Amino acid sequence: MRRWLAGLVLAVLVVAGGAYWIAGRGAPPTISIERPDRAVGQAGALDVVVAAPRGRLTALTIALEQNGRTVPLFSLDAPQSATITQIDADHVRVSRPVGRQSVPALQQGPARIAVSASRPSFLNLRTLSSVASKDFQVRLDPPRLAVISTKHYVNHGGSETVVYRATPPDVTSGVRVGDVEYRGFPLAGAAAGTHIAFFALLYDQDLKTPIETFARDEAGNEAKAAFVDEVFEKPIRKSHIEIDDDFINRTVPDTIAHSPELKMPGMSGDLLADFLKVNGELRRTNADQIAAFAEQTSPMKLWKDPFVQLGNSKVEAGFADRRTYIYRGKEVDQQVHLGFDLAVTTHVSVGAANDGTVLNAGWLGIYGNCVIIDHGLGVQSLYGHLQSFDVKVGDHVTRGQTIGRSDSTGLAGGDHLHFTMLVGGRMVNPVEWWDPHWVQDRVDRKLSDAGAASR
Repeated sequence: MRRWLAGLVLAVLVVAGGAYWIAGRGAPPTISIERPDRAVGQAGALDVVVAAPRGRLTALTIALEQNGRTVPLFSLDAPQSATITQIDADHVRVSRPVGRQSVPALQQGPARIAVSASRPSFLNLRTLSSVASKDFQVRLDPPRLAVISTKHYVNHGGSETVVYRATPPDVTSGVRVGDVEYRGFPLAGAAAGTHIAFFALLYDQDLKTPIETFARDEAGNEAKAAFVDEVFEKPIRKSHIEIDDDFINRTVPDTIAHSPELKMPGMSGDLLADFLKVNGELRRTNADQIAAFAEQTSPMKLWKDPFVQLGNSKVEAGFADRRTYIYRGKEVDQQVHLGFDLAVTTHVSVGAANDGTVLNAGWLGIYGNCVIIDHGLGVQSLYGHLQSFDVKVGDHVTRGQTIGRSDSTGLAGGDHLHFTMLVGGRMVNPVEWWDPHWVQDRVDRKLSDAGAASR
């Protein structure tokens, strides 16, 4: 009796599974139009993914529909310029260019991609078909762009400001320096379309690096304009730093312990190798982590007056100093110091360089206990090697307000403050930001000329 019942259950399961399999093989193809997204311009791309059991398709057509006209883009017997890729046993991808350059019939305005696909049913009893479509905009005219500020002078490793107008309102705009883009922000209180962008010629970029404003729409159309009057070289200081086992044992183990991104459970036993990993790999990782804070910047200017240097401080190291590290009489490493080392006395009170919002108040790799303050519009300041914190993430601070005390946490040879300014997440020379004349001419004047308040 039990054997008979078990056999019956098994038979039912087999029949049910077979019915489910047949039903599954009776579904029409599925169509996913991945690209274009929302807009296409002179250039653009089409990506369509179609799924059918074992990839069996009897028909697949893709067409562009616009202004009552249909333009074939692909079919199985006329693939044109398309590339067909077999993703897996059931899925196939069709890709091809679809901008004005490849489809001359494209016109400014709304358009649609229409796809139809068919496959045979189980046992070829009938044809199963499906259709899909996607609307998008064709944008062929580039954005409009005009620089309205004047007198743009850039120091190597330093910052500068430009005010410009970019339309239509949905374009992405800013400044491009070589391959680095700096975001522009709508300027409150000024005429519609007016933007401000802070940018930098980084210490490791060539003096002849192209600098231009740009405005780019969703379709990839772009307008650009050169505007910089002159670029100035700045002298580079070189220094030698002697390190020994005592220094490594004092700084490196604690830094490794606080830096899980290094994926080191502890010291390897090779003091020099551990130091080089921290001084090189961790330094680069920290730079990426710091750059990411630029995404959290306020779209509004949060400061008003010039930035302030740590009071009564002695400069122990400057911006972009080329450092050569000496260990047991041999050169073992070279790094660039991207900030100012400022020393007063042990555990001196450290004030915020200007008004802003705290984005970081915790350990940050080689910088030890570190505070990062956002001042808006992509401008931020960093305070490294602190002993303690008097602020937390999210706090609004005012110029001169105590944010912590100096120390030698992280990779520091002694008690001091490592201070630097950031523009778009990149480290820049703080000297300019401490200079009231520079702030007045490079920032406040341009805001005033554009009809916007300095705060």
